[in-house]
This record gives sequence, C-alpha cells and structure tokens, in this order.
Amino acid sequence: AVVAHVVASGAGFVEDLDESFKENRKEDIWLVDFYAPWCGHCKKLEPVWNEVGIEMRNMGSPVKVGKMDATSFSSIASEFGVRGYPTIKLLKGDLAYNYRGPRTKDDIVEFANRVAGPLIRPLPSQHMFEHVQKRHRVLFVYVGGESPLKEKYIEVASELIVYTYFFSASEDVVPEYVTLPELPAVMVFKDGTYFVYDEYEDGDLSSWINRERFQGYLHVDGFTLYELGDTGKLVAIAVIDDKNSSVEHTRLKSIIQEVARDYRDHFHRNFQFGHMDGNDYINSLLMDDLTIPTIVVLNTSNQQYFLPDRHIESTEDMVQFINNILDGTAEAQGGDGLLQRIKRIIYDAKSTIVSVFKSSPLLGCFLFGLPLGVISIMCYGICTADTDGEVFEHEGVKKEIGDRELTDEGSEEEQEEEKNGKYTELSDGELKQKDLLEKKKD
Repeated sequence: AVVAHVVASGAGFVEDLDESFKENRKEDIWLVDFYAPWCGHCKKLEPVWNEVGIEMRNMGSPVKVGKMDATSFSSIASEFGVRGYPTIKLLKGDLAYNYRGPRTKDDIVEFANRVAGPLIRPLPSQHMFEHVQKRHRVLFVYVGGESPLKEKYIEVASELIVYTYFFSASEDVVPEYVTLPELPAVMVFKDGTYFVYDEYEDGDLSSWINRERFQGYLHVDGFTLYELGDTGKLVAIAVIDDKNSSVEHTRLKSIIQEVARDYRDHFHRNFQFGHMDGNDYINSLLMDDLTIPTIVVLNTSNQQYFLPDRHIESTEDMVQFINNILDGTAEAQGGDGLLQRIKRIIYDAKSTIVSVFKSSPLLGCFLFGLPLGVISIMCYGICTADTDGEVFEHEGVKKEIGDRELTDEGSEEEQEEEKNGKYTELSDGELKQKDLLEKKKD
C-alpha cells in the first residue's frame, strides 16, 4: 500500500504533454518519456518514471519530467525521431539527447543531471579535482588555454555528453604525479592511472574518447554490450556464475582481469575486457549453448565470435588466444551472412514458441493450436472438394456410356459408317443380280 501510494503521488511530478509542448518546450529543459498505451515495456517503466519525477523535484533540478502518448501525438513524436517505445529523450534548447542506458531510476537521473549541466565543467582547485576523481570512475580533462584542441574537445563533448562527463582544469590544478609532455592536452583518468591523448597514435579525438570512456575491465550486461558496439573493439568476456565461488569460475575471471591490467598497452586499442554473469544472454546472442565457465571473444560489429580451441589455464594462454585472433589464425564463428540470418530467424521463432509454452501452456496451445486447426480444416476441405469432383465426373461418364447403350442411334460418325456399310452390301448384291440377268438374256 505504501509503495502504491508513493507511485501514485509520483505521477503528480510527471506532466502529461500535448501538442502545446512543441511551442513551449524551449523555455525549459525537459526529460520526456515517449510511450504507447499498449506497450508492455512502457507500462513496466511507468512506476520507475514516477520515481524519477519525485527524485528530480526533491533535488531541486531545473529539469522537468514529462511523458507523451506518441500514438496520439505522432507528428510531434516523429519530429523528435521517436522510432520505438518507450523512448527517453532529454530536450535542451534545439538539441535532443537519446538515453540508451538501463531503465532504472538512478541511471536515468544521473543521465539527466549530466546532460542538463554545462558541456565542460571547470575544476578550479586540487580539492575539487580530487573530489571529482572519487565520484567518477572515468574522467576526461582538458588542460590548457584556448586552442584548436579545445574547440575540438567541446565539439566532442556535445556529442558524447550522453555517455560521460567532460572537465577542464589549469596546469597547477592537475595532481603532481601527472606528467604532461606538452600543453594543451586531453587526459583520461581511470583504472587507478591516467593516459594522455596522442593525435598521431590515437587518431581522431572523438574516436579516442569513445574508446576510452569505459574502464579497462567491466561487468558486462546487455546494455553495456550494446554500447561497446560503438567503440569498434572486440569484447573478451569470461562467462561465469557470480554466485559460484568455485576455483574455475574465479580463476577465469582473474585471468581476464590480469590481462586487462598488465597488457593494456598491447591490447587496449583493440580489446575490451570483462565478465558476464550467467550464459542466458550470451546463448541467445550466439545461438548456441555455452557451458560455463568459459571465455568468448565477441565482434559486435559483424556478430562474429571466437572460442578458444583449448582450455585457458593461465594468463599466457589467454594472451596467446588474443594474439591468434589478431593475426587471423583463430577460427571465427557466427557472422551476419545469409545462412546466419536464416538461422537467426529460426532460432528466434523457436525461442519465442518455447518461452510462450513455458510461461503459459494454455496460451501457447491457443495461439499456435488455433491457426494449425484452421489450416487443417482448410486442407481437409480442399481435399474433400477434389474427391467429390472426381466422383461426380466418374458418374457422369458412366451415365453417358449407359445412354449410348440404351439409344438406337449412335453418333453421327457411327450412323455414317453404318450407311456406308449398307450401301456397300447392297451394291454387291445388285451387281450379282445384274450378272445373272445378263447371263439369262444371253
């Protein structure tokens, strides 16, 4: 009852938006849920969205929380690029930022506060720098004055603010242990250390930040794996059971962590490391049943994956496996070819049927039994109709033959043949009689 009361009261902090929103929205910053009344995922998000409304109001945030029925106001939803339900967007001036993270209250609130704030947040003191470092696992910092690099940094921040924070600081604010080869510079602080952007080695700044916005080692889930697809990296995962404390499960996890830490300079440009709890998601992704614990390397760009050809016993074995992938000697499985797409369709259909029957056998029998029953009746009707037609035709032929036997007259051809036959017989008789008369006359 208490939860129901809180959720119901939370609805008062979420505004129902209509067509007037299009004209009035630029006066404020809006966090909007575009939903469809019939969408199950939208209904599941509704209590979370009410909690978001409460949290943003209690924090005194300038962000207003609203929701819009995208089916009733389809033109407005289409203008904002809504393609599915629910779609969460933060609207700030002329810009619209998509939210693609986990649909939890904390993650959504953190996204709103990050995007609603300034693109580049200044760090005026060492104390503030240390405070921000403790709060953020990954921290991008620009050091220096005005420069083309700073302009590029601001441009990248406007694009990637949906994923991470961007800060700026002067050289005297940076921790003493940091060594900068030159100024201006862009750095990332993560994994207990820092890395300086090098245009010649790291390429485009946007690509570098997109690759480095994750920690070296992650707890990978479906949302994280989806985001990792934008980095262009291969993802090396230890698929384990977090609740299983056996030696094998903990050993594979430790091996991945050691490679991510000790071989970062060798592999960080091409690989992301982490572990995944359970094999349900990975099985659906690979369309295969992986026995855990195991290690798999995913190429999210083309849906290929690599499995070790022998048991991974040590860090050296894992390093060798990664090198085999890089030099092309490891066998790639899966992919996005035609056969794999057909296999995916069959697998998804099979999974859907199995899940329906597991969750509700009666519903499964109705959904799949009714169409099969209708098709069976149609087939039976078609076959029966053909058989009756053949019997009717057969009886018609018999009747026609019987009528021929009962009638005195045959067909015109038969009558003609009989006339010709009679004419031939009479003609022969007349000839014989004529011969006798001629002999008598002689």
